[in-house]
Amino acid sequence: MAKGGGKKEDAGKNTQRRDFLLECQEKAQAKWRDAKTFEAKAEPGKPKFYGNFPYPYMNGLLHLGHAFSLSKLEFAAAYHRLKGENVLFPQGFHCTGMPIKACADKLKREIALYGCPPNYPENFGMEKKKEAETEEVALEPKNKAKGKKSKAQAKQGRGATQYEILQKSGIPENEIPSFQESLHWLEYFPPLAKRDIEAMGCGVDWRRSFITTDVNPYYDSFVRWQFWKLKELGKVIKDKRHAVYSPLDGQPCADHDRATGEGVGPQEYTLIKMRVLEFPGKLSELAQHEGKVFMLAATLRPETMYGQTNAWVLPDGAYGAYQGLNGEIYVISEHSARNLAYQDQSPEFGKTAKILDLTGHDLMGVPLKSPLGEKYDAIYVLPLLTVSLSKGTGVVTSVPSDSPDDYMGLSDLKKKAKLREKFGIKDEHVLPFEVVPVLTIPEFGDAAAEKVCAMLKIQSQNDKTKLEEAKKMTYLKGFTEGVMTVGKYAGQKVQDAKPLIKQDLLSSGDAIVYFEPEKQVMSRSGDECVVALTDQWYLQYGEEGWLEKTRDCLADMSVFEMDEVRNAFKHTLGWMRQWACSRSFGLGTLMPWDEEYLIESLSDSTVYMAYYTVAHVLQRGEMYGKDQSEVKPESLTNAVWDYVFGLGDLPADSGIPTETLDAMKAEFDYWYPFDLRVSGKDLIQNHLTFSLYNHTAIWPKEKWPRGMRCNGHLMLNNEKMSKSTGNFKTLGEAIQEYSADGMRFALADAGDSMEDANFVHDTANAAILRLTKECDWMDEVLNTSPCSRTGDLTFHDQVFKSAISLCAGKCIKAYEIMLFREALQTGFYQLQSARDEYRFQCGQEGMHADLIRTFCEVQTKLLAPFCPHTMEHVWCSVLKMEGQVVNSGLPSLPEPDLLVYQSGKFMEGVLSDLRSSVQKAQAPPKKKKKGPAMPKMKVTGIRLVVGPEYTGWRRVAIESLAKMHSESGSAPDNATLEATVLEAMQANEETKDMTKKDLKMLVLPFAKFMRDRAISIGEEVLRTKSAVDELTVLTDNLSYLKRVLKVEDITVTDVSSKGDLDIKEAYPGNPGVVLVKEEDVPVEKKVEEMSLDK
Repeated sequence: MAKGGGKKEDAGKNTQRRDFLLECQEKAQAKWRDAKTFEAKAEPGKPKFYGNFPYPYMNGLLHLGHAFSLSKLEFAAAYHRLKGENVLFPQGFHCTGMPIKACADKLKREIALYGCPPNYPENFGMEKKKEAETEEVALEPKNKAKGKKSKAQAKQGRGATQYEILQKSGIPENEIPSFQESLHWLEYFPPLAKRDIEAMGCGVDWRRSFITTDVNPYYDSFVRWQFWKLKELGKVIKDKRHAVYSPLDGQPCADHDRATGEGVGPQEYTLIKMRVLEFPGKLSELAQHEGKVFMLAATLRPETMYGQTNAWVLPDGAYGAYQGLNGEIYVISEHSARNLAYQDQSPEFGKTAKILDLTGHDLMGVPLKSPLGEKYDAIYVLPLLTVSLSKGTGVVTSVPSDSPDDYMGLSDLKKKAKLREKFGIKDEHVLPFEVVPVLTIPEFGDAAAEKVCAMLKIQSQNDKTKLEEAKKMTYLKGFTEGVMTVGKYAGQKVQDAKPLIKQDLLSSGDAIVYFEPEKQVMSRSGDECVVALTDQWYLQYGEEGWLEKTRDCLADMSVFEMDEVRNAFKHTLGWMRQWACSRSFGLGTLMPWDEEYLIESLSDSTVYMAYYTVAHVLQRGEMYGKDQSEVKPESLTNAVWDYVFGLGDLPADSGIPTETLDAMKAEFDYWYPFDLRVSGKDLIQNHLTFSLYNHTAIWPKEKWPRGMRCNGHLMLNNEKMSKSTGNFKTLGEAIQEYSADGMRFALADAGDSMEDANFVHDTANAAILRLTKECDWMDEVLNTSPCSRTGDLTFHDQVFKSAISLCAGKCIKAYEIMLFREALQTGFYQLQSARDEYRFQCGQEGMHADLIRTFCEVQTKLLAPFCPHTMEHVWCSVLKMEGQVVNSGLPSLPEPDLLVYQSGKFMEGVLSDLRSSVQKAQAPPKKKKKGPAMPKMKVTGIRLVVGPEYTGWRRVAIESLAKMHSESGSAPDNATLEATVLEAMQANEETKDMTKKDLKMLVLPFAKFMRDRAISIGEEVLRTKSAVDELTVLTDNLSYLKRVLKVEDITVTDVSSKGDLDIKEAYPGNPGVVLVKEEDVPVEKKVEEMSLDK
């Protein structure tokens, strides 16, 4: 078996602390397992939380990326369990589709070709191999830039053979040949995934685990029911559609079947048939087909074909003459010929029939007849170096009236005789051709390209940046605002005329509809995909009524205050339409009414969250569905499933005991709808939106999903995770290296947004030290050398007590909305900081025993969702508590005394500033170049003067800010703040004469500082009078100030009683300070004011 979570021997490393955490891990997991802590059952009346995570695909070991997304659900489930709710967290494993079969077939080919173990040739993997059996299939466009790797190549690199991948997964050499069979993958990897998720400490109810495909007869029956239901509802139809297709697999290639190109769909073009009029040079071999030979140009703008003046090809490009339909010959690129062959545009489906090899040079100067070109009887083929052979057909129409690229390309050939000579272009092929107006655009007229090129002073077709700008100025504007000036649709808007002209061209046989992938798509089997016209079963996503219900579901569903997630769903719903849900090959469930097809992998995984609610009853805790002692799979008729899921009456003849059916129904009714689904953001564009659609089709509104939470991808140490670069960790490796809790701590700290997060080695490593040191400290203050002070609480005790409540409240709020990094910051880092301050403040007096006990209990509970194993150890062995920390309940604390807390923060702020001022005053003077050294000064006294309220310009600024907050309910932006505060200053008699310099240097920085404080602390800071009794706080804590600052002579007075003290200003939070200094060598005393203005 491959290596997983557990103890790891690290040669030369001191792993004592890590090993302690691993021991805690083993003990806690054994305890939970024995107590069946995570086995959930329906308890009507008890608040529940049901969360789930997309089942991972079982073609390898789980890695840190899986763990990151999974941790979001684990932390949420652990929080709700701690909260006292009934929590269901199930986990299954996905085996449907092509990826497993593709890996098995790839291994089979490697062993067949190179032996076992394989003896690969030296250059193996460095060149692309032809794997499709179709004729003339080019896997890589020939004009790809050298050295540029595709994503698949970057992922794999040399050596990423299937055999070696399995080796690196820790699979024993003698077991690798077994992976030539797809079913072996299903038997091997799911138990390992379960092992690693258990080692991570996830609170999974494993009785409900299952694998997909017909290997599991129970899940197979569930998926068949789901599709019967969808068919009854009219959501599944059969039709011919264009779909991204893998020639090697012989079927459509859905997102999960792709190595690269996830989310890429078919792009439609119109191929304009330009008839070849003469057959010079190598083309003479086609002369016998005169009248039937066409150059096909792909365009997105067929309505502009009236303005054609020529056609472009790549001079050095590889072209071919291919047999089309009805005896026609098409001169196009290999790339487009391959796509056309799968779109019923060649004599035999999937096979190209090349008659003649050609280059762009062979095509130079060839005369053509364009179907809509009325001004010129013939146009000619000309050279253009920017033509791409991997997009369209490699033949490009030229409309210089509206295309800046075409205009400059034609202009260059007209102006440069040597350029024409270089490519064998005669003057008559170029010079007579002028711009042919097609449409008029407001602002640019009927020759937009010419006008914009002149405006931007574009000199040649090599001005790439300016030409791109010109295209942006004309292209969209021409389509949305342009009006046709020629042809039968003259006077109509371009966007209205386009589909009509396109249809005319198709109807007359002068054009062909053509599709290709929007971008390159590589299948997991290793071939470049095409677009094929296939007979398929389709789900009717985008159907008007269904779409509206799904939009309603999204509107009511929580996305945990992440607007970008809701917007991504809205965008997906805007473009998503019919989805091919059937496949011819792979693993999975047969289409119940048409067993020629399998249900594809993204379509059998949309509502399985409902299956989790009853899986334990059916499968009795065995993930493969082999234990059939309770319910026979064949007994699960559609009527049974309908009843269980609240969609039908109790079936009379199922053969299943009524109490069993009722138990299943009760489980579904209690747990559904699910409260949370966690996923990476990339699944919004398919799986998650499919799930919304399927739920709204099958169930009434009260069973629709309640929440979905999406996250970004995970980087490792600020770099993309990659096996080829070695910057990669499996879940098992991470647990071994850091312990589960050390890893979980770093996952919580990695990030919460839709942006890519970052797992940092140093954070996980530091977590080991933090957790073990905290365990040691708690054990010391509670057991070994317990705190002994009891009785009344001091000022610092009260501040710490409020800090505990405040941190806990913020942490719990963050947990509620799944901001786990924030929960870690407030519930651990900030709470630890408050504890450390408190320890220092107490000094020799010692900490209060009751407060320290409270702190330890609260810290243990708040950290339990992140580090449950260590906290379980603390709960039982340090705190000596009964039961388990994971379900011990949230901390029960009084509301924080905010005034006491603010008083404490004020005190610490003054102390920090005083410490800095004293250190600065007592620092040794800089040595002079000449003369004796200046004597060192010593601070012997401090005079503090408090100002209880704001006066003057500060008061005006504060009142202005408070008014803005009150009226808008939020903090103003900089522009609003500046305008409003300055207006208030000018309207006030006391401040209207302030100089612009003072307003800019004093008032506005202060106003912005107070605005930011209001955001972070609360609106209460915008009071003109301090809520804190600063005089009393400082007076009561003089002994503390003297101890810390080592200054015995400290006095505090109110600004109204300052006497002769030279204090310029004192206001809330900022007392005036005078330091009394004395030289080390007795001299006269000096008095110097120090400002603490922030």
